[in-house]
This record gives sequence, C-alpha cells and structure tokens, in this order.
Amino acid sequence: MPVSYDYIIVGSGIAGLYAALLAREHGSVLVLTKGSIDDCNTRWAQGGIAAPIGAGDSAEKHLRDTIDAGAGLVDEEAARALTHEAAARIEDLVRLGVPFDTSEGEIALAREGAHSQARVLHAGGDSTGAHIELTLASLARQEGITVLEHTIAVDIVTRAADPVHPSRASGRTGGGGMAATGIRALNTKSGEASEYACRHLILATGGAGQMYRVSTNPAVATGDGIVLAYGARAEVTDMEFVQFHPTALRLPGVQPFLISEAVRGEGGILRDVRGERFMPEYDERAELAPRDVVARAIVDRMAETGADHVLLDVTHLERGHVIARFPQIYRFCLDAGLDITREPIPVSPAAHYTMGGIRTNVWGETTIAGLYACGECACTGVHGANRLASNSLLETVVFAQRVVQRTVEAPGGSAPGTPGALDISDPAASESGPPAREAVQSLMWENAGIVRDAGSLAQAKAALSAWDGALTRERSEGDPMVAPTDRAGIELRDLILCSRLVAEAALLREESRGAHYRRDFPKPREEWRRHLVFRRVDP
Repeated sequence: MPVSYDYIIVGSGIAGLYAALLAREHGSVLVLTKGSIDDCNTRWAQGGIAAPIGAGDSAEKHLRDTIDAGAGLVDEEAARALTHEAAARIEDLVRLGVPFDTSEGEIALAREGAHSQARVLHAGGDSTGAHIELTLASLARQEGITVLEHTIAVDIVTRAADPVHPSRASGRTGGGGMAATGIRALNTKSGEASEYACRHLILATGGAGQMYRVSTNPAVATGDGIVLAYGARAEVTDMEFVQFHPTALRLPGVQPFLISEAVRGEGGILRDVRGERFMPEYDERAELAPRDVVARAIVDRMAETGADHVLLDVTHLERGHVIARFPQIYRFCLDAGLDITREPIPVSPAAHYTMGGIRTNVWGETTIAGLYACGECACTGVHGANRLASNSLLETVVFAQRVVQRTVEAPGGSAPGTPGALDISDPAASESGPPAREAVQSLMWENAGIVRDAGSLAQAKAALSAWDGALTRERSEGDPMVAPTDRAGIELRDLILCSRLVAEAALLREESRGAHYRRDFPKPREEWRRHLVFRRVDP
C-alpha cells in the first residue's frame, strides 16, 4: 500500500510552500520537488509583488489595471479575488518574516509598466522572489513538513469519483467523473519509483518557459504540472499566451538574465543602437507600456537597425540609487564586465511567463475531483492574454490560500465548465527519433515566438507532433502518457507536449491579442474573445 498523506503538493516554489504551510494546519503534508527545495522559478523573480496598499490606491484601481493589461480575456472574478485579497496576503508574508524593503518606516512601493500608480513591493531590491522563497523554505523545515527532494512526479493516480460524494467536475466533459487519489514519482538520484496516496493533490510546478531557446526561466521550468494534469484528462487552456519579457541581458557568451521591469519603472530609457529613444513612437506610455507592446517594439527596432539588441539606459540616474535599488542586476552585469551605472545595458526579449496552464476555477479546482493547481502552472484567467507586471508573485499566495481554504470547506461549488474542448492526443507518425531539448527550443523560438504566422506555426505543429509520436513509440505498450524513466526524458516529454499545445492554440487563434501576435492577423477580432481549451480524450 502506498504511504498516504492528507495533502500532496508537487512543487517547492512560493505557491507550493505557502500552500504547504497553510495545509499543515489541517493535516499531514508531503511536498515533492524534482530538484532541491530552493530550485524554482520564483526564486529568480526580481520585479516584486503587486498589492494596492499605498495611500490613494485601492483594490478596484488594481483590478482595472489588471483587466486593461489582459487584452479582453481576464476573468473578472479571478482578478477581483487577486486584487481584493492582496493586502491580506501581504500581511501574512510580513507575519511569516518576509523582509520587505521600507522607506521611513513604511513598506516602500515602486511603479512598474501598465500600473496606474506605485504598488509594487520589493525585498532586497531586486531579490524579492529569493527572499520570499527562502523565508518560506526555512519555515517549512521548521514545521516538519515532509519534503522529498530530487523526486519528480511521473503521473497522477485516478479513479472513478465516488457517487456519494461526486466530483465537483461531475457532469463536465473534462474530468469524465474522475478523482485524483495520489501520485507516482521517481527519485532521480536512486532511480527508485514510488507511489503516494492523498486526499488532496495540489500542483504548483511553475511554468514552461524552457520551451524557448532564449528564456529568463531556470532549467526546471519544463511544464511538468501541465503535462501531469493533461495526462489525467484535466483541461488545459490559454496556452498560446506566452509572455516575452522585453528586457533580458544580451551579451556574447552570457546566459540570458532578466533585467527587471522595475528598472524602467525607476526611469530607465530604451534606446536603439544609434542611441535614439524609441518607445514614445510606439505607445504614449513609452517605457511603461505593457510588456507585449514593449517586446514587439524592441523586435521592430532591432529589425530596423540590423542589431540583435537595444539599449536600456540608466546612466542618467544617481549611481548610488541604482546600486542600492538593483543590487542583483548590478552585481551580475559587473561580473560580466558591464557597469550599468556608466554604460547602457544591451537587452532583447526573452520568454518569461506562461499565462495559460491547467484550467481551474477561482478556488484552484480543476475538472478532476481532488486535483488542484495554483501558481504559474494554473490558469484561472486572472492574467487574460497578457499578465500585468508583478501580479505573478501575488497570484501564487492568493490562490494557494484559496486552494487550501477550499479543501477544508464543505463540498460544493463547481469546477470550470467546458466551452468545447479540443484534443491533440493522437500524435502523428514519425520515422525519426526524439529530438534534443535544444531542437525543441529553437523550433519554438523561430516558429512560435514573439511574432507568429500560419506558416511558421504549421511547421512547428507538424514537427512537434512527429516528435511526440517518436517518444510514444519508444515507450512500453499501454498508456501513451507513460513517462520515460529518467528526469531528462520526462522533461523532454513535457516540453514537447507543452510546445504542441502552444503551437496548436496559436495556429487556431486567428487574431492578435495580448502576448499572442500573428503578422497574418495583426488585429484583435471580437469573435476570438474566447478561450481555447484542450483535454486528452484517447482511451
């Protein structure tokens, strides 16, 4: 018999650890993480965490900014939960010991792109994610929460939902009346496979930024939770909306490194390689325009000048302020031979955030009973087609809290309905073997990146389908979602499937909206103000 817990949480980022600390008050908790407890996306978050706590600000103003940034696809109920519960979650983090930066005895607030006023909190300047992550990780150890490191989830164990206590997804086509009862996992150091049972399974595995060759995401961001949920026949949505951060460091021989939105919020100016400021030509908000606008403007200006980068200039700002405000960025660039207080920073866009993911309602419930998701792997619709800067860290704590709250309430409510789901579970035949990870990343960067069209997306779709078919043939007879037997193979499987979902959705959406831009359909179209939902329906 598998070892049983009240809660199993997959992922050790802020969403997973915060959920674990809350769940610990209601039962036994197991956290699975494929690396170390500190190895996650949120650790690298520089920009901060948005919350309407400043004088003159309000949850309604934050709500309006969130909806405006989302290009017509924000779920208002989810966004209202995010913005109206923000202050309470900040209070929680302060109580837990997160050292937010202060000014004259009050929490310091900064302004970032597409926010109408200053409402972004930081910790350690540009090390906000690391400070929150390390605080929560330390508390998890103190609380005695069981954490299995170097343990990757392979697939979700399901059964038919109990008719006496029906799935909240019952009657929906996504879950097929199924319930999650546990997880199968692999210890990547020993090679030992294990199964664990639970009452509540929470996926908090982060996004899939490693689909792309140029990415601000660490190597762990391979879309594992999205694939786990899809394999269990939960629904996945909005995968075409991948946010590209406008400003990642671009230096020969140096790994892409995020240059925070806050640098522009503090007065950084974007110039082309000729030294000319260009953002006012593209948007009246200039450097503070939404990320998708800034990213496409940079791509356009690079094409015009024949350069592979533009310049982010902070040399006009006071040197001491720049160093104090952005210590991590300053040190990283200095180690690479660049003093940002004296020279402009060469930057170009990079894949940054997965807006889509496992389809949930505002309580983190999926279309599978007992299966929840929160953080970047989930899609409540709170970001719509384009995430507002610094709403991601806020999302992790708001919806992690809501998930745990839901697990202790009396059954009721419902999982999201199904507006006509699509299936991609029948891979095309292929005579070639599976690709290298780098081949997937290059294909996605070139064919399904910042600017797309039908031809490039169709090529990506065909190649990814063939690669998926090759991986399926290599597996044992039986369930085509059975995973490979090592971490590298599992991650490759996950990247290919997530990439297929992105390419399929992007090819279907014949318009441009938010982070999804089609040169062959350059304008938004009202008939496409809807969501694309995928589910696995093969036997």
